[in-house]
Amino acid sequence: MKKGLLRISSVLALSAALSLPAFSADKSLYERLGGKKAITAVVDEFVGRVAMDSRINHYFAQTAADPVRMKKFKMNLVYQICQASGGPCRYTGKNMKDAHAGMGITSGDFNALVEDLSGALEKFKVKDKEKNELLGALAPMKSDIVTK
Repeated sequence: MKKGLLRISSVLALSAALSLPAFSADKSLYERLGGKKAITAVVDEFVGRVAMDSRINHYFAQTAADPVRMKKFKMNLVYQICQASGGPCRYTGKNMKDAHAGMGITSGDFNALVEDLSGALEKFKVKDKEKNELLGALAPMKSDIVTK
């Protein structure tokens, strides 16, 4: 009788464990980043870092001087990261080639931007796995942005 109850309870425990929701492996990168609110906070920090980064802030001077443009710029970044991370947002801004045409951006400029984004992610204690996934999702844009 004890063996029968032990088997039944073992089967029930295993069944319960198998029916539990999966852990973070099933969560999208968007969810693991904390959703739109967290992405917005990272973008705010990122834009602040870029503004202070003398290596690249000249590319953003006109945008930074115009509050309306800055608001749109930040929102585009939020939507771009949201979409790239599997979130519900849809980026509707310019494609990267057109947005950066004629700017003469170098690999060094692009790398400085990536450093600023990495720093913003680190400030919010985004884990390396998620940080690397996000940077990997955004990396293909480099060929459309870097022209020198």
